[in-house]
Amino acid sequence: MTIYKPKVRAPHPKQIEETQHILRQNNLTTVCEEAACPNRFECYQRKSATFMILGNTCTRSCAFCNVKTGKGEKVDATEPIRLANAIYQLKLKYVVITSVDRDDLKDFGASHFYNCVKAIKAKNPNIKIELLTPDFRYNIDALNLIIQSNVYKLAHNQETVERLSKYIRPQSNYIRSLKVLEYYAKNSNAIIKSSIMLGLGEEEKEIIQTLKDLYNAGATEITIGQYLQPSPKHHKVVKYYPQEYFDKLKDIAYNIGFNAVASGILVRSSYYADKIGDI
Repeated sequence: MTIYKPKVRAPHPKQIEETQHILRQNNLTTVCEEAACPNRFECYQRKSATFMILGNTCTRSCAFCNVKTGKGEKVDATEPIRLANAIYQLKLKYVVITSVDRDDLKDFGASHFYNCVKAIKAKNPNIKIELLTPDFRYNIDALNLIIQSNVYKLAHNQETVERLSKYIRPQSNYIRSLKVLEYYAKNSNAIIKSSIMLGLGEEEKEIIQTLKDLYNAGATEITIGQYLQPSPKHHKVVKYYPQEYFDKLKDIAYNIGFNAVASGILVRSSYYADKIGDI
């Protein structure tokens, strides 16, 4: 079997250095680094980054994720201002804010999301903000706080098909994720987005059913990418899909009714988030 090894364009060192300097200066964490995203250098070259708030330690342990698991860090009340300053320095017009799961917090971190959005808008009034949130264990108060932040786009990732979800995301829940997306869709004016990975052992009929489930829950944008094992301790790649298969799924997703679809080997949930329909 021939294994496709995706390639990315080599970045310009100076542009990477400038971006990383701003991130270090403001003491910020990006999911680009923590999750070992294969696109992070390309995004740095574009002066773009997906910021991860609430620390770099997750209270859950998913089989695909490279973010470390453990006790959640103390919430830093200065993070919203530092985040707003970095976005201003990077001259971003579109930003994605995500976080680790914080099941240790009473509101699961929702108020910190809200405070970050408030600070970002105060410093960057014309920016478009996408929040890629945890499920907050479907806590309605937490979800309402996220909705009240009034951002351009709300996202929550389903990650995989229902059959595999309990193994890949043992502390999460397939149906709960659908309910979160549905609640966002019914109670906000934001664009609703989700994401799935391929290569974990799913079957085509399960992929299609997942796309239908997400669309029926209210998601109008979807990203589909190839799972790449971040380390030997993580879930193994069961199958590598060719780009042609991602193109096929893109057509299927559009036929289901999605307004925007990004489907490709190196596509990730935040990759070119501002141009998802053009990928």
